[in-house]
Amino acid sequence: MKLHDLKNTVPRKSRKRVGRGDGSGHGRSCGRGDKGAGARAGNKRRPYFEGGQLPFFRRLPKRGFNNPNHQVYSVVNVCCLDENFAAGDVVTVEILRRKGMLRSAAAGVKILGDGEISKALSVEAHKFSASARQKIEAAGGTCEVLSAGSRKPRPKDDDKG
Repeated sequence: MKLHDLKNTVPRKSRKRVGRGDGSGHGRSCGRGDKGAGARAGNKRRPYFEGGQLPFFRRLPKRGFNNPNHQVYSVVNVCCLDENFAAGDVVTVEILRRKGMLRSAAAGVKILGDGEISKALSVEAHKFSASARQKIEAAGGTCEVLSAGSRKPRPKDDDKG
């Protein structure tokens, strides 16, 4: 094999050469149509531009309110605590995170009361539902509410669900 035998294995399309006469198929208006802003150099339409008519997103009614201070909590049910911890264990946010039971981008942890709990656990979280607190304490455990200062701020790109 010699240097002049080498060929490019990646097929590449040759560029469109415009303004080279009518016989080329791209002469006269060079594929840009006749007149108007689209035929001019430097024309860029902004997204959702509809030729000057009222854009679709402005025609739709606006509803609701997105609270900028809304806190998103990672939720853990008491049945999950019952499955993953032994009797007498202390359940903290750090332990829950290490076991992979939390969303990483949450402002805090809330314990919910879905399911049953049969073990006495000492649970530390930012919030407890009333049924979760009742079930944990009925099983002989304790609920400790963490202060608001131990929360991480809510990330800006999180969904507003």
